[in-house]
Amino acid sequence: MNEATSLQTPTANGYNKRRVLLSRYGLLVLGLFLVGVMSVGALLAPWIAPFDPSAINVDAIFLPPSWTHLLGTDSLGRDIFSRMLYGGRVSLWVGFVAVGLSVGIGLVLGLVAGYFGGLVDEVIMRGVDVMLCFPSFFLILAVIAFLEPSLFNIMVVIGLTSWMGVARLVRAETLSLKSRDYVLAAKVSGAGHIRVLFHHILPNAAAPVLVSATLGVAGAILVESSLSFLGLGVQPPTPSWGNMLMEGKDVLEIAPWMSVFPGMAILLTVLGYNLLGESLRDLLDPRLRQ
Repeated sequence: MNEATSLQTPTANGYNKRRVLLSRYGLLVLGLFLVGVMSVGALLAPWIAPFDPSAINVDAIFLPPSWTHLLGTDSLGRDIFSRMLYGGRVSLWVGFVAVGLSVGIGLVLGLVAGYFGGLVDEVIMRGVDVMLCFPSFFLILAVIAFLEPSLFNIMVVIGLTSWMGVARLVRAETLSLKSRDYVLAAKVSGAGHIRVLFHHILPNAAAPVLVSATLGVAGAILVESSLSFLGLGVQPPTPSWGNMLMEGKDVLEIAPWMSVFPGMAILLTVLGYNLLGESLRDLLDPRLRQ
């Protein structure tokens, strides 16, 4: 019995290893595929959209999906497929810019807090604690209520209210890295604080930040879609997936395609970024590569 078990162990180990690799790289490939399809469609919207996304056609109101209108038309006869392509440009632009802003702020504050410590660390981290006391979405709603709804305001507000997680993550990594031998050697050799922070510590803390940024894009897209659905985000006639959902909710019984397809676009895009972020975390974390 023991001999048979020992003979089966390599096969079982090989099977488990293949299963782990398939799960890890399969999710990565699926995430890249979803993100790639949505991004390419958004980037090439001016060339592949069959109709003007804002063109009104009273003779084509509430047409179901067909060869002429692949995803149907809305209450003004506008082509849903064309509007979804252009709406993807808005949603992805908000996601990238908002996350870029939040990561930039979080990186700087996290590096400074973790590296200098003491009073600087206390002030920055107590500010983070105060910001975390407010639910993010309601904080964004409160700020947007005092501003004119526009794409620029949405990107800035989301970026300025979502940097706290990045700051805490970078601070923790900096606290761990600043006592490493290569950092101490750089200080002894006369390197200044800026060089130590951005040349020695930041590159080694970049992996978890990359994962956080990837997941943050999905979160920013959801926030923008929610704001647009509530009428506080991108304003018509500019298409976005959120305001397309808002326009379709009142005619769900007679034209379900107006809500189904934008909802699927949000679902697949967010799923793609989440799968990509989780896969990158598994690949970049040495503790999960064992």
